[in-house]
Amino acid sequence: MTVATVGVHIVDILARPVEQIPRGQDTVLVDQIRLTAAGSAAGTAVDLVKLGNDVVTMGAIGDDELGDFLLAVMAKRGVDVSRLVRRPGEQTAASILPIRPDGGRPSFHVPGANLGVTLADLDPEVLRGARAVHLGGMDVTFGLGDPAFFDLLDSIRAAGTIVTMDLLSEMPDLLGMARAFLPHVDYVLPNESQALLMAGAATGSVANSAADGAAGSGAGGAADRAAGGATDPAAADRAAGGAAGPAAADAGVGGVPREVVAAARALLAEGPRGVLVTLGGAGSLVVTEAGTEQVPALKTEVVDTTGCGDAYCAGFVTGLLHGQDVAGAARWGTAAAARVATGLGSDAGLTDLGSTLALLA
Repeated sequence: MTVATVGVHIVDILARPVEQIPRGQDTVLVDQIRLTAAGSAAGTAVDLVKLGNDVVTMGAIGDDELGDFLLAVMAKRGVDVSRLVRRPGEQTAASILPIRPDGGRPSFHVPGANLGVTLADLDPEVLRGARAVHLGGMDVTFGLGDPAFFDLLDSIRAAGTIVTMDLLSEMPDLLGMARAFLPHVDYVLPNESQALLMAGAATGSVANSAADGAAGSGAGGAADRAAGGATDPAAADRAAGGAAGPAAADAGVGGVPREVVAAARALLAEGPRGVLVTLGGAGSLVVTEAGTEQVPALKTEVVDTTGCGDAYCAGFVTGLLHGQDVAGAARWGTAAAARVATGLGSDAGLTDLGSTLALLA
């Protein structure tokens, strides 16, 4: 396989547009309802296949009807689901997402079997044979914070496999625990709030900024920041590209607040080769030892921001596998996120690599 995804698998049930929850037993008509394979491993796996990669996914789901659906829809999309473990008596993780007219996505969520994933559920030989391994949601798959798993990641990286990591929650304690993965991955791809909170757990210098970012993030705002390059035209106009070396980090980069740049550089200091912070309407921030660059967003009409971060990861990994440098791969991620934002659900709008890259022309 070209890519293996490891971690969170979720069934999303989405409806749009939803302006309010009906009172009592009232009914509100909506335009669209979808069920999709989602989560930082499952959603990214589906997008990776659409972008032309061979993909196997690993994690845990329940032995319920939701698990049946997840297996069926991922297999239909071309993902190898043969290594997914089914837990008797447990529920498959699921979310209900009433999508607001502006694309924001509050959610009702049950974490289900994701919380119990351990190294014993994974196939090390398949991971060793992959060109890239994407870790999705290591902040909520507690059992993978295992020194033996870190050793495995170090060994496959030494052999040339690229390891990337995305996150799921915006809970400071969970993101603090996920810091342990940073020395064992090549690239970490948090959204703005996650970067601030994770760095705040690492250094006191950005702790106040992290707290401020968390306090100001409602569900819709967090979703917008996670979009990783999808925005409406007005937001795109506010996004300015720019580049700076490490010495300029404290002054901010382009339109990116200085505390976000400082957070990304604090995470970089803990071991990965690069930190890519998705910023929604402001695109994304790429931080490596070579410098700091803002990759602008692409103009698109936003229908739903669900899964835009997963699509960004899929585009980024695909770009790296096609020989792009880190900033170039980030632009591929931006294009994939912009495609997904145009429809309902974590894979909507994304069809193939060619049409995705056409957005960058």
